[in-house]
Order: sequence, then C-alpha cells, then structure tokens
Amino acid sequence: MKKLFLIIFIPFVFTFGQELEATVTVNYEQLTTAYKDKMVGFRQQIQDYLNNNQFTGEKWEWQKIKCNFNVFFTGGSNEVNYNAQVVVTSQRPIEGQQKSTLILSIMDNSWSFNYEPNQSMYFNQTDFDPLTSFLDYYAYIIIGFENESYEREGGTASFDKALNIAVKGSSSSSPDPWLNKSSGFNKRALVDDLLNASFMQFRHDFTDYHYNGIDLYYQNKEKTYESMVKMIHNLEKLQKRINKRSVLLTVFFDAKNGEFVDYLKNYEDKSIFNILQKIDVGHTTKYLEAMEK
Repeated sequence: MKKLFLIIFIPFVFTFGQELEATVTVNYEQLTTAYKDKMVGFRQQIQDYLNNNQFTGEKWEWQKIKCNFNVFFTGGSNEVNYNAQVVVTSQRPIEGQQKSTLILSIMDNSWSFNYEPNQSMYFNQTDFDPLTSFLDYYAYIIIGFENESYEREGGTASFDKALNIAVKGSSSSSPDPWLNKSSGFNKRALVDDLLNASFMQFRHDFTDYHYNGIDLYYQNKEKTYESMVKMIHNLEKLQKRINKRSVLLTVFFDAKNGEFVDYLKNYEDKSIFNILQKIDVGHTTKYLEAMEK
C-alpha cells in the first residue's frame, strides 16, 4: 500500500494514537447574547474531543486525517438546548502532488443537543448522547472513507460503528435526525447505502478512483482517466438500477464534482460530461462549462 511507503520514508508525519486532526469553527450570530455567553468554551471542547479520542480502538499508524467541522447555530432554548447546522469536510493528500483531494463534504442540518458551560464530554460507545454521539458518528464516517480511499472495503468496520450509532439515535428521545427518511440528507440513509450490497461496486470504484487513479496521475495519466471513466459509467448503471435519489451518491458528487472537471477537462472524449450531467444534475452547469472549453 502507498501508506506503507509513506511510513518508511516520512515517519515524522504519523501518529500512533488519535486518528483525526480536526479544525472546528463556530458561528454564533443567530444566538442571543445570553446564549453566546454560555458557549465561550464550546469550540475548543469540541475540537479537543475530536482530536484527543481514539475512535477505532486500534493503533493508528498513518498520518492524521485532516477534517473540518463548521458549526452554525440556528437557535437556543431553555438555557441548555441548542440547534445547529454542521458542514463536515475531510481531505487526504494525493500521491506525488502538493495538494489534497476532498473526500467528504456534508451539510447536516439536524444537530440538536444540550450543553452547559465546560460540561464534561466522554467518549462512550455504549450509550447514546445527542452531543458526543453526533461527533462520534462523523468521526467514523471520516475514518471509514479515508480507509476506503486506500483499500477496497477498508471502511467497513467504521461504517458499522456509524450504523450502530444511527440505530441508537433512532430510538432516542430525538429520533428524527437519525431515521432513514425519503427526502434530503440524513445520517441513517448514508450508512444504509454504504453497507448495502447494491453499492459495493461503487465502493470498489471509490478505492480505484483514489489509489489507482488520481494517486497515479503524474505517473500514468491514462490510468487515472481509466479509473475515473470506469467509475462514471458504473455510476450511470447504478442509478438506473436503484432508480432513486441516493444520499451516498449525493455526498460523493458534492465532494468530487470539481475534481471530475479538473482532471477530465483534457480528456479527449467530452461526451463523458454528458453522462455526468445525467447522473449529477445538481452540478450540471459546471459540466456544461467543462464541455465548452
């Protein structure tokens, strides 16, 4: 694996404990002054929680995963109740390039929890807590996708843990954000897709897209094109077969639409963008512009 290559030659970038290098930003503009005053230490507590816990329970021998949690508070009530929207992103380095690839970009509109100033936050995989279990869920999603970008089905263990959290959340006092609903983004639908046999080819293609695709771009551009084009054709077949809006595919295209354009803009067969327009209608304008260049 390429990760082994990095361990041998660049050992100083690795950690043997925590998996995440998270940056947390918080927007309190929609909160009243009284509630803002109670949140003084919130950002640092969340960031410390994500960066100081070992989520997999195993020795993490790779570089920490860079990720961002951008929290936008939408309201507060009863002095301790809060509602927020969160944008979660993660990225990993691309082999042989001085840049990273965006792995995840998720807009989650449903985070409701209780918080008191400087309250203790414990990593507990047994009990469900609206505050910390939300963070645990995304930690596992981030770790799972990171592993999947290097190894086929490498994220299964983490996705299983995320599913376990979603199941507990659906039985909690505030189940709605954790239920598999028919419209919009929701956490249960994402893990259901990830662990559904219908999406196994997508997961294999996801690995090839990264490990046997963009990681090889400066060594073998044709191999990169091959991996990308194969994935696009397989996604077209998948969408025809499942005949529904997939949360997983929406999450994937939200992260990758710009990358498809950047890498395939010099690809000789511009009809590939016609397929992208059909399977990723949310970014049609971007693909149309790429065809015209």
